[in-house]
Amino acid sequence: MGISFKINYMDIHESYFKGKVEFRGDEYTINLQNERRGKVLKLPFKIPDINNKILVRMTGPNVGVEDFLPYCGESEWLEIDSDAITFYAADHQDQFDTLEIVDDFSDA
Repeated sequence: MGISFKINYMDIHESYFKGKVEFRGDEYTINLQNERRGKVLKLPFKIPDINNKILVRMTGPNVGVEDFLPYCGESEWLEIDSDAITFYAADHQDQFDTLEIVDDFSDA
């Protein structure tokens, strides 16, 4: 199972990013930050039958970063807490256009 969001924009703040992503015509707020509270992935809608091990990947024409995050349920925003993604995004902020959420690879 995979979900692909179009990244409309992400603005850097002191220690986190906030922006907007789009999925199936709906726009959601994204919050990307370091692992202050541990690795976290929360989605703005329910996903049935999702496993705990989730690959989160951000890509653009010449950039890409990914991390495995635990799915922590539903939230008002798309929330990603990952040192690897946050620190890479700090150096490549305006180069991303896609965010992918890929469920456990048990069917691969």
